[in-house]
Amino acid sequence: MTLGQALSIVFAAAVAAVLTFFIVRLLDRLRCKDAESEAREIVRKAEQEVEARRREAELEIKEAAIHQKAEGERELRRVREELHERERLLDKRQDALEEQAEQLRKQERIVESTQRKLTERIQDTNRRKEELSKLLDLQRQTLHELSGLSHEEAVQRLLSLLDKQLQQETGAVILRHEKHIAETCEQKARETLLTSLQRFAAAHTAETTTSTVGIPNDEMKGRIIGREGRNIRAFEKATGVDVIIDDTPGVVVVSAFDTIRREVARMALDKLIADGRIHPARIEEIVAGTQGELEHYIQKMGEEACQEVEVHGLHNRLRNLLGRLHFRTSYSQNVLRHCVEVAFIAGMLAEEMDLDGALARRCGLLHDIGKAADHETEGGHPKIGGDLLKRYGERPEVIHAAVAHHDDHRVQNPYTVLVAAADACSASRPGARRETLERYVKRMEELESIAGSFPGVEQAFAIQAGREMRVIVSAKDTTDEIAAKVCHDIVRAFEQRLTYPGEIKVTVLRETRYVEMAT
Repeated sequence: MTLGQALSIVFAAAVAAVLTFFIVRLLDRLRCKDAESEAREIVRKAEQEVEARRREAELEIKEAAIHQKAEGERELRRVREELHERERLLDKRQDALEEQAEQLRKQERIVESTQRKLTERIQDTNRRKEELSKLLDLQRQTLHELSGLSHEEAVQRLLSLLDKQLQQETGAVILRHEKHIAETCEQKARETLLTSLQRFAAAHTAETTTSTVGIPNDEMKGRIIGREGRNIRAFEKATGVDVIIDDTPGVVVVSAFDTIRREVARMALDKLIADGRIHPARIEEIVAGTQGELEHYIQKMGEEACQEVEVHGLHNRLRNLLGRLHFRTSYSQNVLRHCVEVAFIAGMLAEEMDLDGALARRCGLLHDIGKAADHETEGGHPKIGGDLLKRYGERPEVIHAAVAHHDDHRVQNPYTVLVAAADACSASRPGARRETLERYVKRMEELESIAGSFPGVEQAFAIQAGREMRVIVSAKDTTDEIAAKVCHDIVRAFEQRLTYPGEIKVTVLRETRYVEMAT
């Protein structure tokens, strides 16, 4: 390489270095200018954003101020309305107070006038009293002068005359009060009985002397009879009943006056039919098992009766006898239900008379206990019942109620009278004896139909076994006077068309209702 070439290279390198330096300086200046313009742009944008936010804040402040102003105006209006309402109420109260003050002033004037008149009348009365005293003194002196009697003689004669008159009047007053007391006692007794009967609602049932047993087909009749009748004879011998097999399809009739035997026979026959094995040995086995079940059932019935009337501490034998009364009837009335009725009625009568209701219920429940053993012992059921109760340690009141409830003995305590009254009520109430449920229902329907046939009657209800009628009449179609006439006409119709024991109380109700809705 030559020197010229080397110098050229050095010169070129120096020129290149100088150019590079100037280019770098130029680029630095350009960058500074770009950064300044960018900074100015950022500042400008920031100022714009700040201005926008400032405006938004001012708008929000203005809106909040407007909202608060509206709220303040609404609160102010509400306060003004409350103040106006209170002012109105105060005005009304002030008017009412002024009116009351005016009324008080009028009352004061009336009282003053009345007091003035009373004072004048008192003065006039005192003046007349003094005049009468003077006249009486004058008349007394005149009578003494005319009769020629002294004061003591006149008093004695007057007292003797008054004594005779008072004796006659006293006798008349005593007779009148005795009659009134008798009527009052009868009325009170009747009200007590009616109240007790109305508090007790009894079922109306009737018992029969036969039971029917359903059979699946007529072929079963032949199996019940057995070869040459050996099955039916064994059954009748084991149960002591009569089995009636006739042409009636689907049933076999068991007949006996002893209801316990009849029930044993019915239950045993049901089991034999269900089992299908009918022969003398099986019959004896089933009948023996059924008798044991029935004894358990009898004991359960006695316990349930004691629980029903809340009689506790009864001897086990007495509970068994009570259960046997479930299968005993008297004039078609179940004796156990009759005893329960008597217990309830006697207890309620005792409570009405402030006596021991629990003791009265015990007397009523056990009063016919002798009927459960009268076929085993000689004598009437009152005597048998008294002996049984004495044997098992019952109280004297309970024993005497059983012995004397038919008025065969002298009454020694009030519980006997209550039991006798309850016994008569239970035996004589409608539906208790000699009447089937169908006749009872028919009579109730007849009573309601007669009452409902009168004009203006909306509904009629026969209650208390027909002893009372409740009739509801229309308030629009009737007045109080017409309702009274309807009640009288219904009573006359019952008396003319029906035959019934005792009395029927008819109550006619008329009601007017006004209903409005406040909105």
